[in-house]
Parts: sequence; structure tokens; C-alpha cells
Amino acid sequence: MKAKSITLLVVIPAILLAGNVISQTDSSYNQRTPWGDPDISGMWSYASLTPLQRPERLGEKEFYTPEEAAQIFANTQQDVADRPGDVGSYNYQWFDRGEVSADFRTSLIVEPSNGRLPVNEATIASQRERAEYLREHSADSWLDRTNWDRCITYHGVPAVSSGYNNSYHIVQNQDFVAIHVEMIHDVRIIPIDGRPQLHDNIRQWNGDSRGYWDGDTLVVRTANYSDKTRHRFPSSRNTIAVERFRRVGEDMIDYSFTIEDPTVYDQSWTAVRPMPRLADYKQYEYACHEGNYAMTYILRGARAEEARALEQNSPEN
Repeated sequence: MKAKSITLLVVIPAILLAGNVISQTDSSYNQRTPWGDPDISGMWSYASLTPLQRPERLGEKEFYTPEEAAQIFANTQQDVADRPGDVGSYNYQWFDRGEVSADFRTSLIVEPSNGRLPVNEATIASQRERAEYLREHSADSWLDRTNWDRCITYHGVPAVSSGYNNSYHIVQNQDFVAIHVEMIHDVRIIPIDGRPQLHDNIRQWNGDSRGYWDGDTLVVRTANYSDKTRHRFPSSRNTIAVERFRRVGEDMIDYSFTIEDPTVYDQSWTAVRPMPRLADYKQYEYACHEGNYAMTYILRGARAEEARALEQNSPEN
């Protein structure tokens, strides 16, 4: 779905203050629910052209210039010449990748300060081994495919944006906060009534979340991930995520998340992402699994390729 863009071409001098997450902040903003909690309800975008981790070529560069940010955005609008369409993703207008983060950061990760994922050596080796295996065995069986092929879940918790459907619809009452994620219509129902986390032997695709209010900030701790969980960053069943949502104005939530997992990382890491409000945006049904024959045809195609290779290598040929 195409969300309305926030113009990057206006230069706000204060936006370049190092070390701060600068967004559309109103220090007097204090909208409350009828029962007194901070009101974070509404439709919000987590689309961002800012990568999760800083590209290595940028070194210690923490911020883009406004001109660089504008050019990055322009490139996503059209980076190739117009051409006739096909049945695939033929036109940039079908994507909604967002913009560079409002503070012009070069990465969503702010800790460690180099903006990079602090992945440990064992994980790097494991990822390399897995990538090498998949190059030759991408579709030996359904076990080689991702959850995404079957529309089970996609962005994960915490979510990192992709090409489209990067929106949250948040509703809340005194005991729960619910977050409807547009991509593959995931719904997170987060108790904020003080109940304990699920027992460690109960594992879920997107973990088990528990929240509480720390002043004006909703803090959500998620654990109990499954071995089948696929994030858009390295993770394991031992991952613990702590998210923070704080509404700082009519049209902005300051959002951050911290990941801890000593089996994957040398240290914890934190990412920040301002989330603008989508005032006139609507989420429509994401009927992903209905009529989805991706797995069937992926595996069938792989078997056909294998049969063709055997035929071509046959002594009779």
C-alpha cells in the first residue's frame, strides 16, 4: 500500500544534533485515554530507507546530509528508465519503502556506535555455512524454504521494514495493547496487566510479549521465540527484545528496540526509528495464504530442474 511520503527536502537545522533521535516532538503533548494511559492508538508507519546497520563503506559517518538523504529517496522513486510492464513488480509506484529516518541517520542501529550488528564469530560461520548450503539446496524440501513462502509470518518482532505494507494499527484498552501489522496481517496482543511471561517451554513464532507503562513510554519485553522464528536480522530461540513506544506529538511516536542474545551477539544492540502517523491510511485484508501455491510450485520446479539436468548429463545425450 502506498503511504503518503514526508518531504525530505526541507532542511531543519536542529535535525543534525548528534546522539539524539529528532522527530516531530511537542514537549507539551500529553494526550491520554479515558482511563489515563498515554494514547498511542492509531495508524503508524515503520517504513524506512535507513538500513538497519550502517553500510561498511560509510565507516564512522553517523548522519547523511539533507542532500544525500534527498538523493537516496529520489533513487527509490525511479532508478531505471520506464519500460513495458510484466506480471512481476514492474513499477516503483507499487512499493512504499519510506524515507531516510527523520534524523538522517545512516543506520537504525545507534548502539554500538559503529552502527553495525555485533554478530559473534560462531554466528558468522554458521550463516556462511547455511548460505553455501542453500546455494546448492534451495528447494530440496519444504525445510529449505522460509516461513514467508507459506504466509505464516514475515517481518517478525521487532519488525524491520521491507518494500511495502510497513504499517501498524495500534488499539489499546486498560489491560492490553494490540498491534495489527499490515504485512501478512500479524496481530500482536500484548498484556499490560502484570501477568507473567509464558513458561519457557512454550515457544511461538513471534515470541511472547508482555508490556508495562514506564511514565509515558510503553515498554514491551518479548521472549520465548521458536526455533522456527525468522527475523530480518540474526536471532535464535534465546533472543530477548525490549521495545519502547513513546508518543511525542500528534503525528509521531519515538520507537526503539534493544536485542539481547549472547548466543548470537557479542553485546546487546539498540535501534531507533521515528514512526510517523498515517492519518488517512487504511489497512485492507492481506489475503496472502488464500490461493497460495508457492511451496508446491517452488518444489515442483526444483524437481523439474533436477530431471532436466539428469537428462542433459545422460550418456545417451
